[in-house]
Formats: sequence, structure tokens, C-alpha cells
Amino acid sequence: MAILKKRKSVLFAGALILLAAIGMIGMLVDNPAGFIRQIALIVLISFILYLVFRRFMGAGPGPARKEQRQFLKAARESRKRNGHKNDSAGRNVVHGSLASLRKPKKKTAAHLTVIEGKKGKKKNRASF
Repeated sequence: MAILKKRKSVLFAGALILLAAIGMIGMLVDNPAGFIRQIALIVLISFILYLVFRRFMGAGPGPARKEQRQFLKAARESRKRNGHKNDSAGRNVVHGSLASLRKPKKKTAAHLTVIEGKKGKKKNRASF
């Protein structure tokens, strides 16, 4: 029964596409200027809807944009911390005069957690 329903929907979609193709060919033969005008109107309306959708839906920072901003911020801070500056050729240049005037900052201790376990106890494994 389910196969029959699937076949009906496929046949219906195929018939609809066939009728649309016949209508487009008939309109192209009868009135080519009207056909081109109609296609241009459809493209224009689609483009306007795309811009409106992108304007309102893309207003807030999405997850990808937020991650990208955080990455760029971290990269800037890393360059600032290391004293590197990109020149126009894309190479990293260290400005010696500025680097020598600055006092080296103390690095903060990494926040690491020690997980204590039974490291001295060996596992009982059967060997073959």
C-alpha cells in the first residue's frame, strides 16, 4: 500500500513538471519577449526576497560568526602578546626597539587540574 502511495506522488510530481515544461515551451514560442520579461521578474523578486531574508535573519551573530569573531580576537591578542605585527607582504616582523623597551610580562599559571588515580596498581590481565 505504501509503494502505491509513493508511486502516485512521483507520478503526480512528474506530470506537474511535464505540464510546466510544455507551458514554458509554448510561451517561449508564442511570446518570447513576454517569457523573458516573466523570467526576469521572477529572478528580480527572488533576489529581493533573498536580500530581505538575509537582512533580517542575518542581523544577529550566528554561531559561525560568533566563533569567527572569537578566533580573530584571540589571534589579535596572541600577536599583541608576542610582539608580532604583520607587514604588507604577510610576513611576521618583530619590532626590536619596541620589544626591548617593554618589560616581559609574567605568564599566568595554566589552570590545570591534577586527576589522581591508581597509577601504581597494575591491571590484572590474562596473557595468552
